[in-house]
Amino acid sequence: MPPPNRGACTTYRRAKDEGYRARSAFKLMDLDDSYGLLRGARSVVDLCAAPGSWCQVLTQRCGAGCKIVAVDVQPMQPLAGVTILRGDITSTNTLEAVTRACAGRADLIVCDGAPEVSGLHDVDEHAHDALMYAYSLVCDKCLREGGSFVAKIFRSEGALLVDRLRCRFADVAVAKPPSSRDRSGEAFVVCRGFGGGAVDARAAPFLARGDLSGYVVVSS
Repeated sequence: MPPPNRGACTTYRRAKDEGYRARSAFKLMDLDDSYGLLRGARSVVDLCAAPGSWCQVLTQRCGAGCKIVAVDVQPMQPLAGVTILRGDITSTNTLEAVTRACAGRADLIVCDGAPEVSGLHDVDEHAHDALMYAYSLVCDKCLREGGSFVAKIFRSEGALLVDRLRCRFADVAVAKPPSSRDRSGEAFVVCRGFGGGAVDARAAPFLARGDLSGYVVVSS
């Protein structure tokens, strides 16, 4: 039997004692302490928000003047100061609802969600890639130019995902918050300086222009 994860037990008890809905609240606090993500934010979208621990941190650290929109396919208990939308973010209807609820462009979009794990690496990687694509659509619709984006990823996904995000953001970093369990494969990608909906042609010439000049056809 593996030894108990005392760090996880400690943060669970701390979350319960301090009134947070889940210990994941401390992950957002750690990220904010390191990157100053919530400082001055006036509008934030929390994707895959249930049970609402990140929203609790947002209401505390962003202040009463910040507009917070929470989205999840699962039901979520009401939280003062938070607009809650129930829906699948891969759905066009949900995306439109988020856009309306933002009433403009958000300063920050965050997500601590991940698809259900099947145990089949290729299937799980495809599911998470589809989820990241859905996040990118929300950014295109709702994130202001220069805004920030934070999402859970898995360290096994490698540099390709980070390179894709660098096509959209000026600064991209991968962080492992102290409150995240050492044994967990999770990490968080922290993206700042959103460049807008268009892919940077200098960073991704093939995607932007269909440049095939680097490929050689070899006859059989």
